[in-house]
Amino acid sequence: MMKTMKLSRVLLIALAAMTMLFGTARAGWDPADEANAQRTIEKFRTKDPSLERFFSKAYGYVVFSEIFKGGFMLLGGGHGRGLVYENGAIVGRSTITQVNFGPQLGGQSFAEIIFFKDKSDLDTFKRGNFELNAQVAAVIVTTGIATNTDYSNGVAVFAMPNGGIMAEISAGGQKFSYKPID
Repeated sequence: MMKTMKLSRVLLIALAAMTMLFGTARAGWDPADEANAQRTIEKFRTKDPSLERFFSKAYGYVVFSEIFKGGFMLLGGGHGRGLVYENGAIVGRSTITQVNFGPQLGGQSFAEIIFFKDKSDLDTFKRGNFELNAQVAAVIVTTGIATNTDYSNGVAVFAMPNGGIMAEISAGGQKFSYKPID
């Protein structure tokens, strides 16, 4: 009984900390803004010019300018919003929600771009049933890394840290939503 109360208290504190982290970070901030997305694309292109082959040949991609992630003890999560591009034009908005389990502590912000090889891969994403699990790891962008990277099941994921510090040995996944622009 005492162990259960102590674990419940720790989990409650972790959830409160994550709520404060995400609630504060998003106040007055619009990550789905086209200008933010364009700046993010330029940062990725500058950091690794070999990513150009994905930008020029992918049927579509999603740009998350800033995903906020935090974790405490055995529970962590993250959230962000982004824009969906099809043949170079913005067609919708997306959200990303992450849940991680395992030892972790800290908070960070990062950008992520998901490339879709062809129309059917993007259509799967747009149906709103898209998830990335622990087996699909994002490639951290460094100069020349995209040269040796290819699609996995029609998807290529690249991430770039924006700030913060986080230590973790966790497993989890990412779930996405999609809403077309009217």
